[in-house]
Amino acid sequence: MGKGGMSHGEENMAAWLLGKNNLKIQPFKLPPLGPHDARIRMKAVGICGSDVHYLKEMRLADFVVTEPMVIGHECAGIIEEVGAEVKHLALGDRVAIEPGISCWRCNLCKEGRYNLCPEMKFFATPPIHGSLANQIVHPADLCFKLPENVTLEEGAMCEPLSVGVHACRRANVGPETNVLVMGAGPIGLVTLLAARAFGSPRIVIVDVDDHRLSVAKELGADHTVKVSTNINDVSGEVERIKKAMGATVDITLDCAGFSKTMSTALGATSSGGKVCLVGMGHIEMTVPLAPAAVRYPSFFSVE
Repeated sequence: MGKGGMSHGEENMAAWLLGKNNLKIQPFKLPPLGPHDARIRMKAVGICGSDVHYLKEMRLADFVVTEPMVIGHECAGIIEEVGAEVKHLALGDRVAIEPGISCWRCNLCKEGRYNLCPEMKFFATPPIHGSLANQIVHPADLCFKLPENVTLEEGAMCEPLSVGVHACRRANVGPETNVLVMGAGPIGLVTLLAARAFGSPRIVIVDVDDHRLSVAKELGADHTVKVSTNINDVSGEVERIKKAMGATVDITLDCAGFSKTMSTALGATSSGGKVCLVGMGHIEMTVPLAPAAVRYPSFFSVE
């Protein structure tokens, strides 16, 4: 038997996506608690750009919502019950939740690259339900206890923060690399913070919005550059970015993922530098790869 139990008579409710711009609070039946599972009462759930895409378009890239789905995947909560074989968690523990369940059997999982598992079951990625609910059941091994000085709201932000950390690891950001961040949205901002934590001595961030750039400046960007959405402005903006950096752009992290931002990234990054695609703004892009290839930049995605 599990340890703990649901309050008598309590009905679990969740935010269900029923159609375009149609979100309703409805009952959400939990699966049985397995011996290695935990039941968590949600206390903080972030709203990701993917949630907004699904709400507005019922799809994100190749993932299409074809039936009602509970949204949300950036989350933290409090343990209310654990399975009989769970030893590292106890009732009342505050936890951040890793939202992807991989198979742990394929070659990618065994290599430690479980985020690429072809059988990945990720919260709020069709047809898998998400975590914007009163309670959820999840593998206990994917629930991580929070230190006392970390709030539940901050715990929910561990998932988006991990995107920035992973991008910096993939690009080998360090004390000798100047970093350009394309996009000052939430992912761009946590990537800025991660790049600074990885030791980057100079970071420039680019966006079309003044307010976002002001937030980036408050969070420690050395310089900000406001750009347009016009693809014809790329060459001039590349020169402004280089001037703002005042040194070589060794690594560019594109946290927007549009044709224009990637074209700007390829133009601004120094010869032999690295360009990492982090954002997913466009399903398809048109970018000048041939001119960039002449300068031998390394191009890769955050995956």
